[in-house]
Amino acid sequence: MLRLEKRPNPSRAWAIGTPVLAVILTMIAGGALFAALGKDPVEAIRLIFWDPLFNERVASFSRPQLLVKAGPLILIAIGLSLGFRAGIWNIGAEGQYIIGAICGAAFGLAFYPSESIFLFPAMVIVGTLGGLLWAMIPGVLKTVFRTNEILVSLLLVYVAEAILALAATGFLRNPEGMGFPGSRNLARHPGTDNPELIANTGMHWGVIAAFVAVIAAYVLLNRHLFGYQVKLAGQAPRAARFHGVSPNALILTCMGISGALAGMAGLFEVTGPAGQITIDFNVGYGFTAIIVAFLGRLHPVGILFAGLLMALTYIGGELAQLMLGLPASAIQVFQGMLLFFLLALDVLSNYRIRIGGRAAA
Repeated sequence: MLRLEKRPNPSRAWAIGTPVLAVILTMIAGGALFAALGKDPVEAIRLIFWDPLFNERVASFSRPQLLVKAGPLILIAIGLSLGFRAGIWNIGAEGQYIIGAICGAAFGLAFYPSESIFLFPAMVIVGTLGGLLWAMIPGVLKTVFRTNEILVSLLLVYVAEAILALAATGFLRNPEGMGFPGSRNLARHPGTDNPELIANTGMHWGVIAAFVAVIAAYVLLNRHLFGYQVKLAGQAPRAARFHGVSPNALILTCMGISGALAGMAGLFEVTGPAGQITIDFNVGYGFTAIIVAFLGRLHPVGILFAGLLMALTYIGGELAQLMLGLPASAIQVFQGMLLFFLLALDVLSNYRIRIGGRAAA
């Protein structure tokens, strides 16, 4: 008979080893999935994790894409991790990412065809504010009416998607686009573009912002009073109140930071890799960033490496779709398996498995 017994203290070994073990189990289960689809599982795993980095035929293209894909994932996950540490569950980063992109793009297009050097920084500020204000909706509703921030933030994603469709087909549609949905291409116009800073690296301003966010979050969590309050609120909410931590202020701050970083990621994406507002602009970065945050153990450095790993699954997944004909849904299931195994194994950080019944009192 198997039972779970709570550990006196969380196991540090399991906390460190769980992400690695989760990746290994995901490869095994993913291989079984690919085999069920009639594909060679070994080749599929190799295409996802090995070829994008070490196969010279595709690495010249895929390596730069690693930073392009990882930038928004890391930026969004850093913001989410602060709230998750404090027990504040912002699940709607996808919506904040979309609204940030729309607000920043609308601001830039309002001054089209200006090539002012101040336009792009202003767009970054507006996009960041757009994501922040969208995140404030569930934050304010929670503090005032005690609503559930998980449900409200998640439902607002669908509202943001409706606004995105309206923008692509209506108020931001390119007047010279012959009636096709989509805005002007921001990435091709000086003043609103987010170019590659170092040739053939994928390094743009969004990637720089992601690295800065990692450093800032590390300092904030380990060298600042706010980081102490975040950790205390997550581990001992009652003790946090006794220490003078305001729950409402903490909710609004964490929701604001996560929304701002998600909105910033959306702006960098729409002015760089995506280039324009389209109906299918959002590709799930806001949801995938949740996996990145937990895979990185809510630690800034861990999130950095987890973001690179998840970006690799995006690039390798696209390669597997091209080379093996795997459906896109199979790759999404593969990514979902990673979160499933991570959460399942995370139980062992706080509990140990015992064999046999309970000892007699």
